Amino acid sequence: MYPTVLITFEINENCKVSHPKLQETMSFTVTIDGSGHQFDIEENETVLDAALRQNVGLPYGCRNGRCGACAAGLLSGEVNYHGAPPALEEVGAGKCLPCQGFAASDLVISVREVETPEEIEVKLLPVRVHAVDHLTHDVVRLKLKLPENQRLQYRAGQYLDFLLADGRRRAFSIANAPFDDEFIELHIRHVDGGKFTDWVFNQMKERSILRIQAPLGTFVLEEDSERPMIFMGGGTGFAPLKGQIEQAFRAQMTQPIHLYWGVRAQRDLYLPELPEQWAREHANFTFVPVLSEPDADWHGRSGFVHEAVLADFPDLSGFELYMAGPPPMVKAGREACLAAGMPEAHMHFDSFDYADDSGANAGA
Repeated sequence: MYPTVLITFEINENCKVSHPKLQETMSFTVTIDGSGHQFDIEENETVLDAALRQNVGLPYGCRNGRCGACAAGLLSGEVNYHGAPPALEEVGAGKCLPCQGFAASDLVISVREVETPEEIEVKLLPVRVHAVDHLTHDVVRLKLKLPENQRLQYRAGQYLDFLLADGRRRAFSIANAPFDDEFIELHIRHVDGGKFTDWVFNQMKERSILRIQAPLGTFVLEEDSERPMIFMGGGTGFAPLKGQIEQAFRAQMTQPIHLYWGVRAQRDLYLPELPEQWAREHANFTFVPVLSEPDADWHGRSGFVHEAVLADFPDLSGFELYMAGPPPMVKAGREACLAAGMPEAHMHFDSFDYADDSGANAGA
């Protein structure tokens, strides 16, 4: 059996550079001075990743230790790194970089918390198209890459605006959860005659450069709720719900989570294997696809998606509801769910309006 070796390089009296994987496996608690908020850190988890997993809003920028935007005062405890982050010396003595730092003890840090979507900095950023995947006849998945020294801080369910050369904006929901932010994922549905979606489907190439403003919107996952959750989506309304559900799994939310996804026909379920995989991996998750114009060989649920929800849960007074999709779906679902006892305070929705000359979803 090999002896345990700990290699440590002193940076200052509180911050050290070392290799956390060589240390004994332990868990620690981080306390934020002022608010008193606390969160735990698991093995080989950075301070920032642990905070985001538990819905504690620490600021961050690049997430690679270069920009220093996440710098926090280290009032007590010890933070280790895989190697000295470039911005560590710049932020000065008595500071740590949560995006790259691993706790080697319980910590007390001083940092400005981001507690609501409105407090997250909205940025204008260039993005490069990393991948264009045609998922179905009318839906593409875009993966966008930010500059190397940038990452986007956002809450699950928010959206971005594309800033076009003529001054127009086109809005699309961010489909990946905040913890999985190497790329920005969008699901874009083609609309006949829509200039922007025509360009996306027929002309957009990998490595194209675009400008975005993000994050935007207040349709976000409430991770402190313990109520059973219903996610109801229509078409590409699956996009923000996907990010929210993935974030719920990451946050280890244990209450029942139900996804109802309404589309016209079976071919419109553009990523059906993903929620099916979630159902296999998470005992508290169920997936119900609903077709409004079902195929002849369809043996699942049919009709309007909100009717399927109410057939299964006629009393919604104890639930948290998240809806995203076309305005008629959201309007009908909202009215029906309120009538079924859903408290308005626990109803969250994102209605995908359409731009007149492009067909791009607002918040879609």
